Amino acid sequence: MNPLAISAFFTAVVSLILGGLVFLKKGRDNISVAYALLTTSFFIWIFGIGMEIEAPNKEWGLFWNRWLYSGAIFIPTFFIHFVQSYLYKVKKRILLIAYSISAILLMFNYTPFFVRDVVPKGSFNYASVPGIVFPFFVAYFFLVLVYSSFLIIRDYKNSIGARRNQLKFIIVAYVIGFSGGSTNFLLVFDIFHIPPVGNYFVALYLLILFYAIIKHQLMDINIVLKKGTTYVLLMLLLFVPSYFVIILSQKFFFEEINYIFSIVIFSILLLVTILFYKVKPGTEKAVEYFLFKNRYDYRETLGKFSKAMVSILDLTSLSKKIIEAITQTMGVEKASLFLLNEERGGYYLLESRNIRIDSFPPVLHKGDPLLQYLQKMKEIIVREELIKGSTIQEIKNVVKTMSKLEAEVSIPLLSKGQLIGMINLSHKFNKDIYSYEDIELLSTLGNQTTIAIENARLYDDLKKSKSYIRRADRLASLGTLTAGLAHEIRNPLVAIKTFTQLLPERIDDEEFRNHFLNIAAGEVDRLSALVTELLEFARPSEPKFDVEDINSILDGMILLVSTETKSKHIRILKDYRADLDRITIDREQMKQVFLNMLLNAIEATPENGTIHVKTRSFKKPEGEPYIQIEFTDTGSGIRPEYLEDIFTPFFTTKEKGSGLGLSISNQIVQDHKGYIDVESQVNIGTSFFVNLPLSQDHPKRRQSDFGSHPTLFNPIERQ
Repeated sequence: MNPLAISAFFTAVVSLILGGLVFLKKGRDNISVAYALLTTSFFIWIFGIGMEIEAPNKEWGLFWNRWLYSGAIFIPTFFIHFVQSYLYKVKKRILLIAYSISAILLMFNYTPFFVRDVVPKGSFNYASVPGIVFPFFVAYFFLVLVYSSFLIIRDYKNSIGARRNQLKFIIVAYVIGFSGGSTNFLLVFDIFHIPPVGNYFVALYLLILFYAIIKHQLMDINIVLKKGTTYVLLMLLLFVPSYFVIILSQKFFFEEINYIFSIVIFSILLLVTILFYKVKPGTEKAVEYFLFKNRYDYRETLGKFSKAMVSILDLTSLSKKIIEAITQTMGVEKASLFLLNEERGGYYLLESRNIRIDSFPPVLHKGDPLLQYLQKMKEIIVREELIKGSTIQEIKNVVKTMSKLEAEVSIPLLSKGQLIGMINLSHKFNKDIYSYEDIELLSTLGNQTTIAIENARLYDDLKKSKSYIRRADRLASLGTLTAGLAHEIRNPLVAIKTFTQLLPERIDDEEFRNHFLNIAAGEVDRLSALVTELLEFARPSEPKFDVEDINSILDGMILLVSTETKSKHIRILKDYRADLDRITIDREQMKQVFLNMLLNAIEATPENGTIHVKTRSFKKPEGEPYIQIEFTDTGSGIRPEYLEDIFTPFFTTKEKGSGLGLSISNQIVQDHKGYIDVESQVNIGTSFFVNLPLSQDHPKRRQSDFGSHPTLFNPIERQ
């Protein structure tokens, strides 16, 4: 069989397979349908070429010639269909014209007007002698190429990012495929009698299109071209000589050459080479699992652990997990973990296993020989290997420290080139050495442990920072209150002082005594309530959840801001739900939220305005009970463009505001697994809705109920 015919059949099969794969994987969308039609037309065309090359007589040559052009006539039409579908700019009128032209050409294909005859040409047993209609097909073919080029290049200029990269692939495929396929016309018009090798770029053309359709994130086209060039050169250097060796071997041993047999052997060689790298990882894994079970188990366990530990943010829990995993999976008897504490100026023992604390100091100073050596070497050290160089004083000191720590191996934990800690491991239970694979695995684990520890420390610092910010905001609110409370305290004291001054003169006046005693007692009670609320608010406390009455907490905060409201003649109207259930919250933290809401409302409300404070209960769609506290003022409102930013730390529209109050309130509510809604109208007023779950551990709660930012108001929840 002619080698060109074999290549044609191979390309035809590739075309059919690629079209089927896209159709099965992507479904019946416009792009996959257009690609399937395109590959089908290529299959008909290229398969016909192979059969025409091998045609035994003129009748069969003419039959396969008609066959191949039945596919070729529709290639430009299906291509313009594919291009428009890929660019999401399908123009039905253009497609209707294209399909009509192909249908007319298909009818002429079975007449002498398209191909008059077939005669031997070049490598073909039979090839086309064009009729009077054939040049119109050629003109249509190149017209479609020009129009498609215009569409692709125009879209490429207007695209960015991943889309631009995809179009690069389409352009490369376009150039490769049609520049190769169009060489057929040279043979038809007797310009050059060259073998139709350009046809066999079609498989590459369809493969690139297949890759561009299936993959969402495409590799950069420059990298693909570089890799492609590398593979082609490797093929030329390795497989082409191999192919000639196969042919010469047949000639030497059998005195004849069978090209089909040569191609089969060559294909098997190529397939084995490709499959070798595919099956190699799985084979290694299977060998480890069946023949080296223990080593496979601990590698698998440590691999899973290294992925899981980056999600542990508590330093104590993380250190326990690290030591527990290493001692169990590596079969290590003893282990210890030291971490740098800059404030104390040394490396402190954070976690250990089976080590007597009294056998060595729980803190190592920065100048310790072992720590200095790890900082210098920046790699795992093994005590047994160091002993060989123990004649050097520096090594002696390192070995001595490792012996005190009962360490056979020390793993440095390095962050930005600095030693932040170390893990020490003793001998294994089975007394085996630490192999090269063990050291390599522990080195990887050490790097991942460093990342996990840094994450845990950053998280801890973040928690401390949030705590400091909350205290600062609490003190700022306290400062606002104290100036007004001084006036509130002074008024009752004047009444009490007047009573005590007049009491000696009118002690016998019973009416005077009873009247002023009642006034004084009431003022003392009021003073006591104010001072109690002020002290409780000022006193910092750790989060402590307990069952509380929301209405009573609100009353206390309204009492605290009474001076502010009186000075601006603002009325606070309370509308509490009487049968409200008690709720699980941190009382002190929620006081801070309510006080921030009230102070913001007072500041936004002009004189003689009104603030409404309401409480109600509602249930989420999935049935979880919530309590809602509404703070509505009659102030100037918030502009729409600011609504998304008001909970951002340090964002404020006030001249003297810190921009922390709402941010902290929002964080506290989120910590209570609740959320804050807000709605506002300029020059009418603003409403804040604090939504809190009745219980902190309700089984139906979803994470979305208390996301990272407040949601827009849901009218259902106000009912």
